[in-house]
Amino acid sequence: MDCSTDEMMTVSAARMLRNGAVCFVGIGLPSKAANLARLAHAPEMVLIYESGPIGAKPTVLPLSIGDGELSSTADTTVSTSEIFTFWLQGGRIDVGFLGAAQIDRFANINTTVIGPYARPVVRLPGAGGAPEIAGSAGEVLIILRQTAKTFVGQLDFTTSVGHGLGGDHRKRLGLPGAGPVAVISDLGILRPDPVSKELTLTSIHSGVTLDDVLAATGWELKVASSLEVTPEPTAEELSILRDLEKRTAGAHS
Repeated sequence: MDCSTDEMMTVSAARMLRNGAVCFVGIGLPSKAANLARLAHAPEMVLIYESGPIGAKPTVLPLSIGDGELSSTADTTVSTSEIFTFWLQGGRIDVGFLGAAQIDRFANINTTVIGPYARPVVRLPGAGGAPEIAGSAGEVLIILRQTAKTFVGQLDFTTSVGHGLGGDHRKRLGLPGAGPVAVISDLGILRPDPVSKELTLTSIHSGVTLDDVLAATGWELKVASSLEVTPEPTAEELSILRDLEKRTAGAHS
């Protein structure tokens, strides 16, 4: 079944979320992938959003963390402070799911500015809860489209720490979570090297060439010796995703 690069990325990310996991979800691509997982194979996954909904089951994708769809479909809603202190800092989040505007070779991310901080070319939404999610969640997934402008050799601003300077830097910073375990793009899947923590291309999506990925990366990308081809989405996964997107478009039009 034919699919777009965005659909390939979303399905690949959704497959990484296991049933029963407690997932702290960012808005945008992370929310789309997480809700696809909930609808497709992980009905008991607990989705938590920064604004306080716990066990959210939105029928359409939220426009923001303040979207009423989240609270009205949640098992319960608590204060933002409880989300961060009891759930996140308390070690009760299995997976933090983030997007980004820029990412570097050690999976540090920028969601603050493009260009110099004092005179940015683009002012982005900012940190929100991302730094705390990146620091405290049991593990972190990151999803973003891959270009030489998003996968950069040097971040314009470090909003959230992934693996810092690599190696054991994250541990030396005292961050409790495991940090990013996978980066899912529209071209492939990257995972940190077990020792250096530098992102390594481990899987490439169908129809994408290695040259495509290398050209869309702003550093000399490491490639796994046994590079895999990402399994394509099933007809059921695509049907669920497309229905979700159709409902969302109708609700927000």
